Amino acid sequence: MSRTLQGRSVIIAMCIGQLGSLLPHVVVPSILAQFLIPEWNLSGAQAGLLAGSFMGGYMLAVPVLATLTDRIDARLILLCGSIVSALATLSFGLFAAGLISGMALWSIAGIGFAGAYMPGLKALTDRLAPGDFSRAVTLYTSSYSIGVGLSFLTAQLVAEHVGWRAAFIVTAAGPLLMIAACLLLQPVAPRPAQNRLLDFRPVIRNRAAMGYILAYGSHCFELYGIRTWIVAFWTFVAAKNADAAFLTPIVVSVIFSFIAMPSSVLGNELALRIGRHRALTIIMIASAVIAVLIGLCAGLSPWLLLPLIVLYSITVPADSGALTSGMAMAANPDNRGATMALHSTIGFGISALGSWGVGAALDIAGGPLAASGWLAAFCVLAAGIATGPVALWWSRKA
Repeated sequence: MSRTLQGRSVIIAMCIGQLGSLLPHVVVPSILAQFLIPEWNLSGAQAGLLAGSFMGGYMLAVPVLATLTDRIDARLILLCGSIVSALATLSFGLFAAGLISGMALWSIAGIGFAGAYMPGLKALTDRLAPGDFSRAVTLYTSSYSIGVGLSFLTAQLVAEHVGWRAAFIVTAAGPLLMIAACLLLQPVAPRPAQNRLLDFRPVIRNRAAMGYILAYGSHCFELYGIRTWIVAFWTFVAAKNADAAFLTPIVVSVIFSFIAMPSSVLGNELALRIGRHRALTIIMIASAVIAVLIGLCAGLSPWLLLPLIVLYSITVPADSGALTSGMAMAANPDNRGATMALHSTIGFGISALGSWGVGAALDIAGGPLAASGWLAAFCVLAAGIATGPVALWWSRKA
């Protein structure tokens, strides 16, 4: 039996590896409302900063790490990033003692993930024929949502039964799956680099790719904003309504995440059938409308809110696969790593802004125990995703 993976086995191995890489991904958002906010006496903005520090570390590291994949085999960067991710997550569970130390350790975990996500995508696409890109990239990006769902589920269950520090210790084992996948991948020599390291000028001149990159930033603002605060939001809803005891924050956050994978796949299939820009514009506008409706209904029955949350869990990730595969196809093969680096830098950097922005809106409008606070929070999310169609429209202009 061959010791390396080829063909469809590469796609399967990378998707499974990504599930492991993502196991630590939302541990902080999962336990913010119940554990970290009261124990560390955090405001909404501070909680948003803590959760967003992961994306802050990611944003600082990914331009270098993803661009390096144009020069060395991406699997080597993927291997190192996975090791850093595991160690930083473990360290948070053992040593974090407040906002500053928590942000420092969580940002290092973000740096590790910067060496895993986009380099993982590059390691995958380097081993595929161009005709396999769209669906393979969509499978990889949509498995992200399953990994996040497992992260929500594992973190909350472990934290409730063993303690929040144990949630980090347990999920730190997840990246070992990606390490195993790296060791099984066949080595691939990258193309000779055509540009200097961190030279994004050719990417910026590629208007078609930039439209997807900027719209991806809008998507990430909304996605990470709601992922950071979905547990806190449903904690508010459950506290006001004792008639829906089984609709716990764990159940709702896991449902929200698990629906995302088929949604992302179907969103990409819609893009292949009616046109990528048209499909993305419809999805993003629908998502903004649903976010506002959730905000307006925040103080009402959970049986009214649940269908809206399910609809939102469909629209929020439905554009992800289509955006990333569109970027990958629009990228020049000579600087695809740099294109992925800018895509990820803008997307995940704005993710941190989304996490903080929702928390700040809560502080300004009454806090997480007030319906007015959640109306403001969801309006912020709607405003963020509404900028996506504008970016796509701009990219079509000569």
